[in-house]
Amino acid sequence: MVRFRQKVRDFLFFSDTDLWLSILRIGLGVHILFYTWSLRDDWELFFLRHGAGPVSRTVAEALVSYETHYTPRLGWLVATGEHLGLGEGTVLTLSWLLLTLAAFCLLAGLFCRASAILTWGLYLCSAKSGALISYGVDNFATIGLFYLMIAPLPDRVSVDARLGYGKQLNPPRLGFHRRVLQIHLCLIYSFGGIAKFLGPDWWNGTSVWRALTRPPFNLLPAATLIRVGCLLPLIGIVVVLLETGYPVFIWMRKTRAFWLLGIVMMHVGIGVAMGLYQFALVMIVLNLAAFGPDLIGEPKLQSSVST
Repeated sequence: MVRFRQKVRDFLFFSDTDLWLSILRIGLGVHILFYTWSLRDDWELFFLRHGAGPVSRTVAEALVSYETHYTPRLGWLVATGEHLGLGEGTVLTLSWLLLTLAAFCLLAGLFCRASAILTWGLYLCSAKSGALISYGVDNFATIGLFYLMIAPLPDRVSVDARLGYGKQLNPPRLGFHRRVLQIHLCLIYSFGGIAKFLGPDWWNGTSVWRALTRPPFNLLPAATLIRVGCLLPLIGIVVVLLETGYPVFIWMRKTRAFWLLGIVMMHVGIGVAMGLYQFALVMIVLNLAAFGPDLIGEPKLQSSVST
């Protein structure tokens, strides 16, 4: 039993560098800046209480409230602003500016902890207030920002660290946070792969066809897909095998590089073929942060702080 506990401890609290943390911070900072820039002209259109967007914010927030009253949303900020004498449009504009500024600070590594918390909170508010017109990228970006928010910031390449505001690195704590992220990704891919494995549509290419021909993701002409229709079952099988085998082969040293490359190429393909560029970026960042440092061969740090 003592040996088993020691193995568990060594697995969870292994000595690690902060390279993964730098990848996660910079990658998510880039994503949030792309997100705010893409909505710079439509932020109020989407999030005004009775705006001209496809779905009113009131409806989206009502559905979120039905599930739980404790999920942050932009309506909270608007209500607070009204108590301070600020109009709805002013509050929404300020929320966009704050989110953009927080993402820029996160990318640069300036005020890392405060920037991570503020980015996570504002992004979660906007994602939940626009839940009816959002997709998986918001969930995964929120997950990544949460891990970043609780991680042992700042990392060595951040502005904070270069200005001398960083704390002494704690390799076991860094290892623990990355290990949890690794396990989380394994659960996500394994359940996604099993769900695809159990049905026939991914094996015969039907799901691939539907994904590539359903608006607004139908970037590739249908005529082109028909000409390469024989490849659709192969693509579906590769996706199933990559996701189902992820929790096994991503841990094995001999197959880790191959599997990580396969997952990255899968998300590149999704981004290019379906126009889901931000989704592809977030998933690639999460995978590179979780397993990428193991392939670089950076020497592990020795722990100088007790776990």
